[in-house]
Amino acid sequence: MASLTVLFPGIGYTCDRPLLYYAKCIAKNNGYDEVIQVEYEKVDKAGLQGNHEKMTEVFKKLYESSVKYLADIEWEKYDKILFISKSVGTAIAACYEENLIKDLANNGIKLSPIKQVLFTPLEETMIFNTSSAIAFIGTSDPWSDYSKVVEASKHKNIPIHIYDNANHSLETGNVETDLDYLKDAMEKCKEFIEEKCRI
Repeated sequence: MASLTVLFPGIGYTCDRPLLYYAKCIAKNNGYDEVIQVEYEKVDKAGLQGNHEKMTEVFKKLYESSVKYLADIEWEKYDKILFISKSVGTAIAACYEENLIKDLANNGIKLSPIKQVLFTPLEETMIFNTSSAIAFIGTSDPWSDYSKVVEASKHKNIPIHIYDNANHSLETGNVETDLDYLKDAMEKCKEFIEEKCRI
């Protein structure tokens, strides 16, 4: 049985930072031996926050970068596929899944369901269709209108876990609280991977 995890980082939140690193470790412990960490082209994140036009530009560039990076994958050979993403990476991962399923279906290929772990998703993430997902967000996230993200998640039947006073890294500045939040998020992530991703 072949299993694949693909990590879609944020612009500044890399795959070696806690949420993505530990989620990747959990995936490996659950049989996802093959891991691909998407590397984007460099983008300038100055002035991005609150600038919809610039964010759309950056999203397009990063999405195209991801398509090139993942171009050689033989998706149909995997029995289980898991996407783990952060911030703008959640929108890229959701868009990628939607387009990948369509493209393969047009070639008569049926893909195994893709499961997604969405850390601090953007509102735009919820525009796209995902097969099965779980999400995590903080109430003090400056990059997302968390109430709109929560509403959209519920509308799409995506379980979302909310962390009081947590920012875009699910951190509050209080080390004990941050560790508690990280532990809670990883426990929920582990449960999702073990139960929802089981074949």
